[in-house]
Amino acid sequence: MNKIVSKGGALALVMTACLAVYGSASAQPKPSPKKSASSGRVDHSFFFAGGDYANGPAGQVMHGQIFVEKIAPARPRQRYPIVMIHGAAQTATNWMGTPDGREGWAEYFVSQGYVVYLVDQPARGRSAWQQGVDGKTSIFDAITVEKRFTATEKYNIWPQARLHTQWPSNDPKRGQVGDPVFDQFYASQVPYVVDNAQAQLPMRDAGAALLDRIGPAIVMTHSQSGPMGWLIGDARPKLVKAIVALEPAGPPFQDEVNDHDKARAWGVTDIPVAYDPAVTDPSQLQTELQAQPDAVDLVPCRLQKGSAVHTLANLRDIRVMLVTTEASYHAVYDHCTARYLKQAGVNTDHIRLEAIGIHGNGHMLMLEKNNLQIAKVVTSWLGKNVK
Repeated sequence: MNKIVSKGGALALVMTACLAVYGSASAQPKPSPKKSASSGRVDHSFFFAGGDYANGPAGQVMHGQIFVEKIAPARPRQRYPIVMIHGAAQTATNWMGTPDGREGWAEYFVSQGYVVYLVDQPARGRSAWQQGVDGKTSIFDAITVEKRFTATEKYNIWPQARLHTQWPSNDPKRGQVGDPVFDQFYASQVPYVVDNAQAQLPMRDAGAALLDRIGPAIVMTHSQSGPMGWLIGDARPKLVKAIVALEPAGPPFQDEVNDHDKARAWGVTDIPVAYDPAVTDPSQLQTELQAQPDAVDLVPCRLQKGSAVHTLANLRDIRVMLVTTEASYHAVYDHCTARYLKQAGVNTDHIRLEAIGIHGNGHMLMLEKNNLQIAKVVTSWLGKNVK
C-alpha cells in the first residue's frame, strides 16, 4: 500500500487533490476558507485491487484493476466502511469535492466516522485503459452534459427537467459552457468504456477483490455504476452490508428518456446475476409492461409476469436504499427499478427526495448546492438500517 499521509495534515492534501480537478489558481470559482467537520486522520492511502494480465499490442499488460483511495478518520465510529463507485465519464473526484469548491461527500462521510474507499472504475481515470484489450471508449460532449446534468431546466427534455434549481452557480450561463462552475465540472469528464457488459464484468471482479481485502462494507453507486453494485452484492453477498444506489442505471430491460434501446437483459444488469429459480438465459425472465404508469410524468414499468417470479437469490439479504432526485431524468423511471427489486425479493427503500422536502436536484446530486443535506439523508438511513 502506498501511503499519502499517515498523520495530521491529511485534510489539506484531500483538498489539494480536489482542487487539482475542481479549482486551480487561475480558475474560478475559488473555494472559500472553511473548517471541516472532520479532524485528524491517521490513514490516507491508496492501492489497486483486482486485475489480470492480458496480451496487447505492447505485450503483456495488466487490465481490469481498480485504483482505490482510502481515507480514514482518526477514530472510526462506524462499523463498516463505504465503497464509493462513480458513474459514466466520471472518476472518484465526484466524491472529493464540488466544482465550486465546497466540501464533498468523501469528506462528509469521514467526518461522520466512516472509513471511505474511493474507486476509479476499470479502464477509467487512474485505473489504466489498455489499447487493444479494453473496450471502445467515448466521452460526453459538453452540450450533452448541459442537457442531462447541469442545465436541464433550459432544455426541458423530460417533464421534471424544469424543476432543476440546485446547480451550484449564480453565473448568467449557469450550468452551461462559460459558467466557471460548469467548466470546472466538465474538465473532470473522462472517456469511459461504452459497452455496458464490458464495463460491468471487470468492476464486479475488482469490486469482489476489494471486499476480499477490506472485509464487509457498504457499497455506494451512482448512475452507470448501479448495476455494478448489484453484481458486487451478487458476488459477495456476505460482505455487502447495504447498497446505496443513487439513481442507478435503469429501468429494467430498456432505456428511457435519453433513448429507448434494449438494455439490462438480466433485469438490473447486462451480465448474468443469480436468480432463484435459476435463470440460465435472460429469455427465461417472462415480463410484461404495465398497462398504465403509476402516475402522470412516469413511464410504465416492465416487471416479471405472473405470481411465480424469479428472485435475486444473492441480494435478498442485502438492504438497499435507492435515491431519486426531483428534477433528474431518473425521476421518470427509478420507481420501476425499485419495484423490480422488490418484486425480486430485495428489501428496498425508494427515497424520492421531493417527498421528504428536498427539491430541485438533478442527476449530479453529490455536487449540487445542497449536497450535504442529501448526504445526511443517507447517513440517517444507514444509521437505522445497517448494524
